[in-house]
Amino acid sequence: MAIKDRARKVMWKGTVGGHVRVYRWTNGKIGGSMRGASILLLTTTGRRSGQPRTTPLLFLRKGDAYVVVASNGGLDTHPSWYVNLRANPEAEIRIGSERVRVRARVAPPEERAELWTRIVERNPGYETYQRKTSREIPVVVLERAGT
Repeated sequence: MAIKDRARKVMWKGTVGGHVRVYRWTNGKIGGSMRGASILLLTTTGRRSGQPRTTPLLFLRKGDAYVVVASNGGLDTHPSWYVNLRANPEAEIRIGSERVRVRARVAPPEERAELWTRIVERNPGYETYQRKTSREIPVVVLERAGT
């Protein structure tokens, strides 16, 4: 990883930690949206540590499911939360004060294409991220556990 990318990752971790604390403290009244887009907190289990790891993510709804994008700002590596979900797809999301147990799956190509169109319509920056990286950015569907 280039020095610039490492520095960006360190700064991002500090920003994320603050965002998560404020979101939890205010039940999402602060930090629950960004430029009109809704934000959820995704808590995964660290694949090596076994510890909970929480990340704020933009999302969109698909019926009873929630859709998030593993863009990592267009870096050539997947975000840690995505790698954690691949190791253990059971997770929890928080939207405002509501907590929901979910199971993650990667959208297959046809579903991804449909979702990607909706995602980019709402947040054109994702298209910029896709152009920056050689990897196909995964689209992850979070379905309520037990459904």
